[in-house]
Amino acid sequence: MEESQEIHLKRKLSSRHIQFISLGGTVGTGLFLGAGSTISVAGPSVILAYLLTGIIVFFIMRQLGEMATNEPVAGSSSYFSNKYWGKFPGFLAGWNYWIEYILSGIAELTAVAAYTQYWFPHIATWKAALFFFLLINAINLTTVKAYGETEFWLASIKIITVCAIILTGGYLLIFDPHLIAGSTIKNLWQAPTIGPNVGNPLFSGFFPHGIVGFMMAFPIIVFAFDGIELIGLSAAEAQDPKRTIPKAVNQVVFRILIFYVGSFLVLLSLCHWSSLSVSESPFVMIFDLIGFKYAAWTLNFIILTAALSVYNSCIFCNSRMLYGLAIQKHAPKIFKKTNKRGVPSAAILVSGVLTSLVVPLNYFLPNWIDAFEVIVAFSVIGIIINWGIMVISHLKFRKYHDYHHKKTIFKSPLYPYANYIAIAFLSSILITMALPQFGMFKQVIALPLYVLVIYICYKVFKPRS
Repeated sequence: MEESQEIHLKRKLSSRHIQFISLGGTVGTGLFLGAGSTISVAGPSVILAYLLTGIIVFFIMRQLGEMATNEPVAGSSSYFSNKYWGKFPGFLAGWNYWIEYILSGIAELTAVAAYTQYWFPHIATWKAALFFFLLINAINLTTVKAYGETEFWLASIKIITVCAIILTGGYLLIFDPHLIAGSTIKNLWQAPTIGPNVGNPLFSGFFPHGIVGFMMAFPIIVFAFDGIELIGLSAAEAQDPKRTIPKAVNQVVFRILIFYVGSFLVLLSLCHWSSLSVSESPFVMIFDLIGFKYAAWTLNFIILTAALSVYNSCIFCNSRMLYGLAIQKHAPKIFKKTNKRGVPSAAILVSGVLTSLVVPLNYFLPNWIDAFEVIVAFSVIGIIINWGIMVISHLKFRKYHDYHHKKTIFKSPLYPYANYIAIAFLSSILITMALPQFGMFKQVIALPLYVLVIYICYKVFKPRS
């Protein structure tokens, strides 16, 4: 199986490409647009929520990294589930992943179209969505190296921005705390001293909304971390997977923790969380407070490139997953075909056809926010399924290798306890989403039906051999 994949896919991705592919798929609209909503429900405790989620994601990524380093193949999560767990788990993992990233692609293109209107309000959102849809797909149809370079530069823009926010905010807190009124590290636990909520006990403390508010932040945070598993999918096209995959896994997780935890730590120290708007990005507000005249223009550009970066990753995800499913005979064999440049063009085109539904969606639903929120809610369900299957597949992967006395190259830490902790964490998120306060009860109830539909498709279309 590995040999057939080596023939078709080209190993053109360097360590630099792989790290930025994962960073680009993760540091996106979930950070720049979702920050306000997570802060509103959790207050300063959102910092702890991001830290805990980052630790769990590190465990999951080390588990995937161990498998991908040992067997660097396309469609990694589906491949390992299929090989070490069973045919249906592999089928479910692959098609769920593909559906999840179709939805994510539609959501990101919708965001791109909406933010394009900041400069071109006279251009309909569906036209902007169509333009960027064609542009990014054209890049992905050239070579995998072209995709890697595009993702490197798109990801660089938002990563430099986050670093600038952390460094600038840290400098202000240490050396010029009076530039922004009320800026102090004490904002993380004390009541507001300025603004409309002065003296209100509901807006003080590290956990202002209690454990329920703290837990409600996790589903939104999970969506923000989605895409980090791209490292596993890129393994089949890495130049030296046994060296680059372990390096990328270890570095990417810690960098993302620094970006998220660091940016929120600075942000919530500069301003008391109660003064931040849910609808407006907190980063725009910080730029405004320090007197940066072009704050809105700059952040709009950054959000636009962030969404394009994530959509670029979605195309890569979908095409490589379809390719891997075809190798496993869980998808039509046409998706195994690549062009002369080693790109699975058939898989890209079919995924693109479904993602192009973003054009009529924006045509018939000009109020894009409602559609965006629904897509995000279903994406979180898909993420939980995807990560849960990876964790269980790793348990079976290790049991298989231990039973046959085979050593793996990049062992994940705290096995098997880290696996059980991750399963408990993902289960708790589903419970949280079912709470009346969160408003995702229907999506959680739909989960068994969703899996049942995929199972029926598996029984109808499963290969005979």
